[in-house]
Amino acid sequence: MPIAEDPEPRPSEGRNPDGADPSGAGGKDPFDELVLDDEFVKGATVKEQAARTRMLAAQWKHTPPVDPGGRRSVNDGPGRTKRFGRKPKPAADPWGNPVPRRRMEWRTPLYVLLTITVLLAALNLDSLKFWYSTHFGYASDHPASASAVPTVAPETARPTTAPPTLDPKQPTVDHPWAGSPAEGWPTSVDAFAPAQTPGPIGVFDADQVAAQVKLVKDYLAAANLDPKVVAGGTPDAALAMLDREEQDNARAALTKPSSESDPTAWFSRFDPRDAIPVSDTVKMQGLITVEGDGDKGVLVHTDFTYVYALRPGPEAGKRTASPKPATPRPSAPQPPAGDGGGPKPAGWTVPVADVAGDTWTTRTIVRRVDTFRFYDPARYRVNPKKLVFSKTQSDAGNSACDINDGYYHPQFDQFATRPPGSTSEPTGPATDPYDRTKNLADNQDCGRISRN
Repeated sequence: MPIAEDPEPRPSEGRNPDGADPSGAGGKDPFDELVLDDEFVKGATVKEQAARTRMLAAQWKHTPPVDPGGRRSVNDGPGRTKRFGRKPKPAADPWGNPVPRRRMEWRTPLYVLLTITVLLAALNLDSLKFWYSTHFGYASDHPASASAVPTVAPETARPTTAPPTLDPKQPTVDHPWAGSPAEGWPTSVDAFAPAQTPGPIGVFDADQVAAQVKLVKDYLAAANLDPKVVAGGTPDAALAMLDREEQDNARAALTKPSSESDPTAWFSRFDPRDAIPVSDTVKMQGLITVEGDGDKGVLVHTDFTYVYALRPGPEAGKRTASPKPATPRPSAPQPPAGDGGGPKPAGWTVPVADVAGDTWTTRTIVRRVDTFRFYDPARYRVNPKKLVFSKTQSDAGNSACDINDGYYHPQFDQFATRPPGSTSEPTGPATDPYDRTKNLADNQDCGRISRN
């Protein structure tokens, strides 16, 4: 009887397919009490990579990633380290590429700053112009500048050409001569000597002629350069040098000025309500000549141009003309103003406020052509130590033509109006007040000037 084969034996419970007991000793299954909960999963030591991670790892194995922003790849070598200091470790994305730090936006604060600057400049144009001129335009006012205006010597003969035209610049208290050809001119009449050394003339010997020339120069200084007189005071020293008749005429003009008898025909004076000298400095250029006049004596000819720098007075641009001309009142000289503005005018009680260095100023140019006669005292009843006018002529540039109150009244650019009380409009072609090549015109038209 054939023997039946036994079927394939099944593994016993709790045994491995090879018949071995997983516990090594047989008996209980070690996985029976295993609980697959969240704690078990979180404590696992081996984690399966995500599908995307495995895909990218396989791709980057042959083609490493390149950052389009220029950042270094994780496969690049170590970056260059700084010799000094420590560089903060940059943040990195999940793949090791450093994340760029966000830079602070700088354009917005810059636009805000520029807007504020433009607004402030629009509200204070004078200061802006002064700043620009100080840094870029007023080189001629700085002695150390290579472009400083050279010193101009006194004339020895009538010039054949007018002074050169300079770049137009707005003069200020700190730079009163900016743009003026008079910047390099002398400031004292003592710098001028007669064109030819005078010797004996007629009945006068050389010493007497020299004394006559000195007397003329002293009068010119007292009438046109004295700070008290220029600031509106009474010209006492100049009056004392005139002969009795000349002195009476000048005093009458000072007491009751008019268009026929204006004190400015003798003296350079400014109404302190309108204009105040910036300093005691007056620029001047001119010529002195001496000649004999037969038995009448000696003639001393003077032809001078005076340039005055002025700042606005407390009522400049707004004061109406007084119905009565101002009457000068004598007094002692006053101390200088706080910003170098020169002494206060005699008898003037309205306070004159100090102004900043960037305040706009102006200039008035006065040309005087005078002839003084010294008679032979043996033939004429005269005082040889007093002055007698043989001829006098004057013209003022930048002063109201129709105000005859004994003062000059200049116009300031910041007001852009005629001086208070002026009604006449300038007419005719513009003339250069610095041009000394021509004689003064005899007409009394209210002309215009090409520069000041």
